[in-house]
Amino acid sequence: MKNKRLLIIVICAAILSAALVLWGVFGGSETSTESAVPTESVVPTESAVPTESAAPTESSAVPTESAVPTESAVPTESAVPTESAAPTESAVAVNGEPSETAAPLTCTMSISCATILSNRDKLAPEKAGIIPSDGVIYAERSVEFNEGETVFDLLLRETRANKIHMEYVDTPAYNSAYIEGIANIYEFDCGSLSGWIYKVNGISPGYGCSRYVLKNGDKVEWIYSCDLGRDAGAEAVQ
Repeated sequence: MKNKRLLIIVICAAILSAALVLWGVFGGSETSTESAVPTESVVPTESAVPTESAAPTESSAVPTESAVPTESAVPTESAVPTESAAPTESAVAVNGEPSETAAPLTCTMSISCATILSNRDKLAPEKAGIIPSDGVIYAERSVEFNEGETVFDLLLRETRANKIHMEYVDTPAYNSAYIEGIANIYEFDCGSLSGWIYKVNGISPGYGCSRYVLKNGDKVEWIYSCDLGRDAGAEAVQ
């Protein structure tokens, strides 16, 4: 009887153990569903973790090249004083002293028809009204000239500058220019021996005015002669 009870207890224990096992396999799996276990959605997703965009990007956090001073911010060559800012040779004194400018060449010149005043009987009637009362057409004055210029060059420039009529002809045979008329007074207007002559320093050179090269300080006189130069202190007309 005693052994029978023990056997029943063992059987009951075995059944209980089996029931517990079965409950753990089937019943436990039904009660502990996947929803009880934290799902992947509970775990912070990649969107919850700070993404690369949350970190300072290269474009916003790091100064771009435009923030760095460009070449235009650096003084250009135009900002540096150029060679033109330095004194030129013309402004610099030679050997520490101001350079000397050559003095201009000068001479005197005059134009006169005063000899006609004592020879009016020979003067063409139509010319009587154009003769100055004192015979002076161009009063003696100092004028400048360039090196190498001739008496003719000077006469041509001064008559043009002072609006005085002057007419001439070239004479290639003598390599010279012959003065026909000044102030509308022409050769032969006061006799068959009349015409224009020139003197330099009181002397008639004896050759054309375009061949006489001026020298500094010369005195040039243009004189209307009524007697082939003799009434003007010259022996011959140019």
